[in-house]
Amino acid sequence: MWPFNIRRVRRQEEAKDYLCRLNTAFMSVRVRFAPSPTGPLHIGGVRTALYNYLFAKHHGGTFLLRIEDTDQGRFVPGAEDYILEALKWCGIEPTEGVGYGGKFGPYRQSERKAMYAQYAEQLVVSGNAYYAFDSEEVVTAKRKEAEAQGQVWQYDATTRMDMTNSLTMSDDESQKRIAEGNWTIRFKIPENDVVVFTDEIRGEIQIQTRVLDDKVLMKSDGMPTYHLANIVDDHLMEITHVIRGEEWLPSAPLHVLLYRAFGWTAPKFAHLPLILKPTGNGKLSKRDGDAGGFPVFPIEWNDPSTGATSSGYRESGYLPAAVINMLLMLGWNPGTEQEIFTEAEMVALFSLDRVIKSGARFNPDKTKWYNEHYLRSKSPEELTHELQLVLKAGGISVSDTFATGVCKLMLERVTFVKDMAEATYFFAAPARYDEKVVNKRWKEESAAQMSALSEMLVGLTDFSESTIDSAFHAFLEEKAFSAGAIMPVFRLLVTGLGGGPSMFAICELLGKEEVVKRIEKGIATL
Repeated sequence: MWPFNIRRVRRQEEAKDYLCRLNTAFMSVRVRFAPSPTGPLHIGGVRTALYNYLFAKHHGGTFLLRIEDTDQGRFVPGAEDYILEALKWCGIEPTEGVGYGGKFGPYRQSERKAMYAQYAEQLVVSGNAYYAFDSEEVVTAKRKEAEAQGQVWQYDATTRMDMTNSLTMSDDESQKRIAEGNWTIRFKIPENDVVVFTDEIRGEIQIQTRVLDDKVLMKSDGMPTYHLANIVDDHLMEITHVIRGEEWLPSAPLHVLLYRAFGWTAPKFAHLPLILKPTGNGKLSKRDGDAGGFPVFPIEWNDPSTGATSSGYRESGYLPAAVINMLLMLGWNPGTEQEIFTEAEMVALFSLDRVIKSGARFNPDKTKWYNEHYLRSKSPEELTHELQLVLKAGGISVSDTFATGVCKLMLERVTFVKDMAEATYFFAAPARYDEKVVNKRWKEESAAQMSALSEMLVGLTDFSESTIDSAFHAFLEEKAFSAGAIMPVFRLLVTGLGGGPSMFAICELLGKEEVVKRIEKGIATL
């Protein structure tokens, strides 16, 4: 039951609010992710997409991808394709939008250009916007003049009547200037008003309109600014919830005023917390990733203007599930100690009231921890193909059976599949021997001991891990050797290192001929 009956509502505003809530209650959830193709997709953007995706799935709604490319001056070739590929790799699949179709298209704002002018003109006619003819140089000069006096200048209710615009000149003069071009349409911020709206994460927010400036909505080239296009598209695409980053919070009052000016019902707003750098103040940036040796982009980005390459999680060896799980917890709290979630659990549990308000500090090591978990949840057989790709890229050719054997031995010891390939002793005899181990373990009698061990191994007809294990311990007992004297040297000659997986398992995988050959080479070298 609703908390009150509409027949008993006395004030018109309460009636409108009631009808709005009644309509929303039966409206299917529609959310959007609307990046600009101005460069690579930061993981902060991926998190925004993820939260929208989970919110839509939780409510059985629609997740839409829109490309906001109205700022043609900052357009970067290849950025749109990058966004699509990055989301696909992460497993964040839109229901509709660019690359997916839908009845609300087109979904690129540049392809919707023709429709925005009528909405800008509608605001002018209703008295909520006006034409301004001041050049950028004039506006900049005003700001600098104010700065010189220790003041802040902005185009607003206190200054607009001193400027060159349709509010300060006749209609005939305005029409003449409009025909000449070089105009903008600015929103007319109400004077001495208070904008009040509820953020689904932060609660009620109040902003005095005197701190807001008359933002440009459209330029004479016919291309709208972000603010107009964003509002119009969200309305026409029937977006019910706008879930976006905290950096857009200062724009929210203007957007609320725009909805009010159009007479449209505003969607619900939710502004996500910033992702903070691992240490110090400020939000996570590419510079932090470069300095800390970790990615801040989902997949590798090749800058077409500079040729520079920025690392991505995919190319660094991370699994998509690990990245998504990390991002889920980077600003959302389930209210329990659980840290690992399947996608089904994410969808079932996700809600905006569990999103934190304060900034979420990024932890590179935690991301590695997640990757180790998801890596070890896979079987060696599942990882064989991925290891083979890494090996082939490095010019190494082994059978799938051998690669699976490496996965079995290394799975519990690595963070990434590529780490397995870095255990080079699986693929070639050691060219160098760990000097610390040599200095500590190689003794005068070691050569004779290793020769005896090699002879014993040659005599084995069954070269399985269990047989080698039994034979090795029988050899120690027969020769009265200590394991501490023999095993480290045995490992050193076969692998070149002082530690690693079970030596007997390594020997079975390498085979008797290769193991004996390595022991003999090691004796001759050391």
